[in-house]
Order: sequence, then C-alpha cells, then structure tokens
Amino acid sequence: MGLFKMFKEDIDVVFDQDPAARTYIEVLLTYSGLHAIWAHRIAHVFYRKKFFFIARVISQVSRFFTGIEIHPGARIGSRFFIDHGMGVVIGETCEIGNNVTIFQGVTLGGTGKEKGKRHPTIKDNALIATGAKILGSITIGESSKVGAGSVVLHDVPDHSTVVGIPGRVVVQNGQRVRRDLDHHILPDPVSEKIKSMEKEMEELKTQLIELKGVKGHEHKHL
Repeated sequence: MGLFKMFKEDIDVVFDQDPAARTYIEVLLTYSGLHAIWAHRIAHVFYRKKFFFIARVISQVSRFFTGIEIHPGARIGSRFFIDHGMGVVIGETCEIGNNVTIFQGVTLGGTGKEKGKRHPTIKDNALIATGAKILGSITIGESSKVGAGSVVLHDVPDHSTVVGIPGRVVVQNGQRVRRDLDHHILPDPVSEKIKSMEKEMEELKTQLIELKGVKGHEHKHL
C-alpha cells in the first residue's frame, strides 16, 4: 500500500473512532496521535533502508512534540488509531495489525535485554485501553480487548477480553467484541473473587451461629 494512501486511511479512522473529530483541518492540525503515526511511517521508510540515524532523529523529534514514542523499527498496519496518546511507548520489534486502537499511557514493551523479537504482536482489530502494559514477545489475538491498567505477560487468544494485574482472560468467544470507546466497562475478576469470599464468610457465620444455638439448647436439657 502506498504511503499517501495510508495517510488518508489514518485520517479516516480518526473520524470513525473519535466522536469529537469535526473537520479535516482540526484533525490535521490538532491530533497528536495522527502526527506521531505519520512521523513513524516516514521514519520506518528510512529504517528499512538502513538509514538508522535519520530514522531515530525523526522518531525523537516526533516524541518531543507529541509525547508519543514509537521506535522506527516497529511495523504498524493501516488504520491505526492512537486516542490522545500522551505517554504511549511502542518498542522496536512490535508488530501491529490493521484497525488497531490504543489509548494514552499504553506501553508495548520488552521484559529485559533479550535479543531478537522482544516486543508484542498486536493482531487486527484489537483495542488496548488506557494505561495497559503489554510486555514481552507475546501476541494479543484478533479482535481482543485489554482493559485499562492491565499488565499482560502472556498470549491472549482471539476474541478475548483481558483485565487485571497480571492480565487474565475474562471473556472469550462469549459475545461479539465491540470496537467502541467503552473500554472502561469491563469485568473485574479481583472484585468478583472478593465478593465470592465475602459470601462464603457470611455462610460460615450463619452456620457457626446455628451450631452455637444447637449446643446451647443441648446444655439446657442437661
């Protein structure tokens, strides 16, 4: 796909994903996520031609102005959307598919000084919510969601929802994963476990009271 065609699709996806987008002029001039993506696409061309220094300079200038750090070696598909974007970090060996959406504060990083493929692969139509950290050479499946603030260290199957620290799959192939902005409305496995434990404790208390009542009744008869 040509570079300018990808630029056009990058603009189109902003209108598809962001209800606040009103005009092309506004999007072109004020959307830092779009600026970061365009700078990366140019830097990536230089990177592939082994002009590594120029590629890194473009990347660093973009980081200074947008607050979004994308290594020029990262491979990013079409219709990639970064909402707001401040604090986003995308590592060198990341592979991001088509129609992927990420929010501010997301890190697609490594776990150490390992060589080779050391950053995540994000498949088509995935959504990574605010503040999520996806670390290591793992794969986020197609049409999957990662909840806000989650830390994901293992592969996520297609059509799944992951939340928590560490990230846990809480929905998989249950219902269609919607690609919308409701990334805050997700199950909370920790909260659900606490509620389950509270219920069990109440049941144990009830049983203990009943046992005490039976013993008290027996003592009276003795």
